[in-house]
Amino acid sequence: MTADSSMASVATSRTASAAGGCRWGCALLVAAAVLVVLGGGGGAAEALSLDLYDEKCPAAEAAVTAAVRQAMAKDRTVAAGLLRMHFHDCFVRGCDGSVLLDSTGNVTAEKDGPPNVSLHAFFVIDNAKAAVEALCPGVVSCADILALAARDAVVLSGGPSWAVPVGRRDGRVSLVSETSTLPGPRASFDQLKQAFHDRGLSTKDLVVLSGGHTLGFAHCSSFQDRIHPSAPGGLADPSLSPSFAASLRRACPANNTARGAGAGLDATSAAFDNTYYRMLQAGRGLLGSDEALLTHPKTRALVAMYAASQEAFFRAFAKSMLRMGGLNGGDEVRANCRRVN
Repeated sequence: MTADSSMASVATSRTASAAGGCRWGCALLVAAAVLVVLGGGGGAAEALSLDLYDEKCPAAEAAVTAAVRQAMAKDRTVAAGLLRMHFHDCFVRGCDGSVLLDSTGNVTAEKDGPPNVSLHAFFVIDNAKAAVEALCPGVVSCADILALAARDAVVLSGGPSWAVPVGRRDGRVSLVSETSTLPGPRASFDQLKQAFHDRGLSTKDLVVLSGGHTLGFAHCSSFQDRIHPSAPGGLADPSLSPSFAASLRRACPANNTARGAGAGLDATSAAFDNTYYRMLQAGRGLLGSDEALLTHPKTRALVAMYAASQEAFFRAFAKSMLRMGGLNGGDEVRANCRRVN
């Protein structure tokens, strides 16, 4: 398959998926689930549609996919960056593209908040927006472009596909103070559960969307406390496999000064698969918030199910992304994703 035809299969059919995961049957199931997701949410989410751009901007999805594909060909970390960006956008004010706004002289924006300073790949959204604006100015929101790009990042990393409902509006407010509500790498189960429930997402969504950690990298500061206890003579987090903890200490020594030091979130950090869950079961979960999923019987059972079945994880992930993507807000369609109109 040529690059162009492969791109079209992602953006047009919306049913591509990974080997060992969902194909036509799963994609149709997920597309049908959209009606349930949108029918049971708030008023804003009900405005989303699967065919809004079919006439207004039919090539929009292909343009977004092309931008994501081009960036991923040069930098394999782009996929994780886009997926995390979408999560962080939706968890503050809904999926309104507020995480894309730059700070101004008197307002510090979300992207400069402590949880977001390591976000990257904003240039991919800029490139996609420029391409879409050239096709149909003022039609496709930055929030929709980010939702589409996150889906494409998963598909192009070997994961499942889902039909992305569109019609989100871009927000005009982005405040650094609101990033404090984002769950951090040391969050407990109760904190994670509350954060998800506050946004209308379930405990199952928590376990499923945590599986997004199958892509990406964490700096030493995110897990340093698990491998270098502060008390003299203390031991590493006992939930960690001793050999895994030792490997992390080699990557992140106590006196580490390398800004780029850290570890992959799982052993296949550029491939979307269920390795994350299998590592978690083996005492090789990197973050404290990952380990928290094993501290409650319900979430522990879900981890076991997804560790045993990549197909089950892929199906659940697509559905949970639809639910999260329905957290809609915003007021306009920005001409430039970095600033309000």
